[in-house]
Amino acid sequence: MLTLTAAEMNAWIAGLLWPLSRILGLIASAPLFGNAGVPVRAKLTLGILLAIVIAPLVPAVPAADPTSWAGLLILVKEMIIGLSMGFAMRIVFAAIEYAGEVSSQTMGLGFAMFFDPSTRGRSSAISQFMALVATMAFLAVNGHLILLEALAESFITMPITDTPFSSNTALELARWGGRIFSAGLQIAMPIIAALLITQVALGILTRAAPQLNIFGIGFPITLGVGFLTLSLVLPYLGTPIVNLFNQGIEVSRSLPRASNPQPGPAGAQPAATPVAPAPG
Repeated sequence: MLTLTAAEMNAWIAGLLWPLSRILGLIASAPLFGNAGVPVRAKLTLGILLAIVIAPLVPAVPAADPTSWAGLLILVKEMIIGLSMGFAMRIVFAAIEYAGEVSSQTMGLGFAMFFDPSTRGRSSAISQFMALVATMAFLAVNGHLILLEALAESFITMPITDTPFSSNTALELARWGGRIFSAGLQIAMPIIAALLITQVALGILTRAAPQLNIFGIGFPITLGVGFLTLSLVLPYLGTPIVNLFNQGIEVSRSLPRASNPQPGPAGAQPAATPVAPAPG
C-alpha cells in the first residue's frame, strides 16, 4: 500500500507551485504572452503545461511548507522574478512604440489617437503600426521561444531558494528602462531628420513667398514626407529591432543572476542563445 507523509506531499506541491509562479509571472508581463487579447484560460493552461515540463528538471527546492510564511515569501519572490524577466522584454516593445509615437507627433498625426487594447490606453496610429511590425519580427526570429528558453535556464542560474532579494535586480531593471527613450529616438531619427529638413525648407519658402498659405500646404507636405520616409526606412529596421531583442533577452537572462549573486549548482552558466538575424 502506498503511503505518503505530509513532508512528501508538501515537497511535491512546492516542486510544482513555485516554478509555476515564476512561469506565470513571465507569461503575465512578457510581450505576446501577456497581451490582453490572449484569454486568461489560455495563459493559465500554457503556464501549467510549462511547469509540468520544467518542474522535474528544477534543482532541489527548499524544504518549506508552501502554506507557511516562508513558503508564501518564496512564492512571491518567484512571481517577482518572472514579472521582472517579462517586463525587461516588454521594455523593448515600449521603445519601438515610443519611436512610433515620436514619429507620429513630428508628422502632425498627434490627433490620430486610437484605443490600444494591450495597454488599455490611447496611442497613435504610427505607434500601433510599429508595435505590429515589432510583434511580427519577434515571431519571425522565434523570440518567444528564446524567451521561454531563458526562463527555463533561469531555474539553473538562480535556483529556487529562501534567500532574500538582492538590490541589483531593481537597479538593473531601472537602467534597462532608460533604453525606452534612447532606442526609441534612434529608431525614429531618420523620420525626425527628414521632417526637420522639410520644416526648414517650408520656412525658407514662406520667407521667399509670403503670399503662400503655409498652413494649407504645410500639413500635406509634412504628412507625405513622413509616410515616404517611413516606407523607405522600414526595410532597414530589421537589424536595430533584432539587436534590441537580443539585448532584451540578455537582460532577461541576467536579472535572475543579479537577484542572487551566487551561481547555481556547480557554477553552471548556460550559454546565451542570440535571436536569429532578421529575415530578408
